[in-house]
Amino acid sequence: MKLYNSAMPAPNPRRVRIFAAEKGIDLPLEEVSIPKREHKSDAFLQKNSLGQTPVLELDDGTTICESISICRYLEELNPENPLFGRNALEKAAVDMWLRRVEFIVMGPVGNFWRHAHPFTARVVKQFNDFGESNREAAAKAFNWLDGEIGSREFISGDSYSMADVAALCTVDFAGFTGLEMPEEAENLRGWHKRVSARPSAAA
Repeated sequence: MKLYNSAMPAPNPRRVRIFAAEKGIDLPLEEVSIPKREHKSDAFLQKNSLGQTPVLELDDGTTICESISICRYLEELNPENPLFGRNALEKAAVDMWLRRVEFIVMGPVGNFWRHAHPFTARVVKQFNDFGESNREAAAKAFNWLDGEIGSREFISGDSYSMADVAALCTVDFAGFTGLEMPEEAENLRGWHKRVSARPSAAA
């Protein structure tokens, strides 16, 4: 199998690369350039009709899209060092935090990227006032996450999980777009420093 990948700062392919690095999975990559619009080519749309990366292509040609779904599939094949939880409670907690990261934190970041960043102005119709309004929403989301982390080492508890992977990619992508973590968010900044120090973060 191989992963149709896009380079930084694309956050979703990075999720899979970090997951694979944490698991020690050797996952061949085929690069798909977003700036060159290769993800919107007819050939790629046959693999993912939404024209988005990443896509995992299996040996028989079957494709799995969506980063979390790809990682769940890989987890089933490689259950050691579980990143989706070790028991029913942990699995529910990881799933809860994945949804919170995507809806509460990535939501405003994605809206800002689509509607206020000069890069996306070339490819989508922007509503700049709406886009700029998401600066405050993103800051509120970061401060909310800071409070939720508290003294915990990781997003979902005492174990590094897929929730940390998703949150790291979200926070780093936000920084790329111009949405930095608030200075007062000390818990979030401490967590970010810890997870960024892991070798997998360079994937």
